[in-house]
Amino acid sequence: MIELRHLRTLNALHETGSISLAAQRVHLTQSALSHQIKALQEYYQLPLIQRSGHAVQLTEAGKRLVKLAEKILGEVQSAERDLAKIARQAAGSLRIVLECHTCFDWLMPIMDDFRQHWPEVELDLVSGFHSDPVALLRQDIADVVIGSENRPQQGIVHFPLFRFEILAVLAPDHVLGNKRVLEAVDFAQDVLITYSVPEERIDLIRQVLIPAGVSWQRRTTELTVAILQLVASRRGIAALPGWGIKNYLDYEYVIAKRIGTRGLWSDLYLSVREEDASLRYLQDFLETIGQICFARLDGIRPLSGKRKEKKREARKTIGQSSPV
Repeated sequence: MIELRHLRTLNALHETGSISLAAQRVHLTQSALSHQIKALQEYYQLPLIQRSGHAVQLTEAGKRLVKLAEKILGEVQSAERDLAKIARQAAGSLRIVLECHTCFDWLMPIMDDFRQHWPEVELDLVSGFHSDPVALLRQDIADVVIGSENRPQQGIVHFPLFRFEILAVLAPDHVLGNKRVLEAVDFAQDVLITYSVPEERIDLIRQVLIPAGVSWQRRTTELTVAILQLVASRRGIAALPGWGIKNYLDYEYVIAKRIGTRGLWSDLYLSVREEDASLRYLQDFLETIGQICFARLDGIRPLSGKRKEKKREARKTIGQSSPV
């Protein structure tokens, strides 16, 4: 009765604690996911989940099946790696362009894990700021782009990674620290500290300040730690991904506030050339991103993408994500 799709569903429920988020993760409707769980419960005559409002917890029976999922899915991934190597699909390169500066924090352990399983694949980072990073794929300067770009482009496939919230970051004693959320006008009261990238590439400026007609002062630097040091020294305020500042929040080095009542959210994609999308080592790279990021990064959400019929063979991606 147990199939791989059931194990992936239970694993998604375990990691997200939510029917809706788990459904997005495995690309099912909520009703289809609920039907899967109901069928399993009826077959084994045991409850697998317990609902508490919108949250979901696994029962002892559910936790036992998650242990099975962790073992079986890992073995399946390992076997597929071996088959790709037997078929001589193990050699190649992944030259990676990062549009998001803070992505370095989570990409390094992913690259370390990937290198252990695919030593024949050359890993490299394409440094510097690029106004059109996806164009580097066509120019054969890069093999992978990680960024916000998902516009349909001929010969390019965009795989959804995840959605993350951008938070306002302030010194602990900042005058705005008593506010529950910050609005656009609040950013006019202090210097905005950002990375050294064009303003149109900064979500806070593009999505919040410009639409509200708010003016701002800006100071730039290259490193995340430098931004946080300037914020802690009361030289200004910043806007950074929640998962990128968790350790600093835990030590009360800085504080964070939601931007707007619904928050400021950004989406992250991985873009490749269409002819490379079905390469096994690239699929494994995507799976590794999903496994590590959803296990370690706080506050990220599954990001759904529309299914593309002609690329069904390339769908073995993050949590069974599909290209856009």
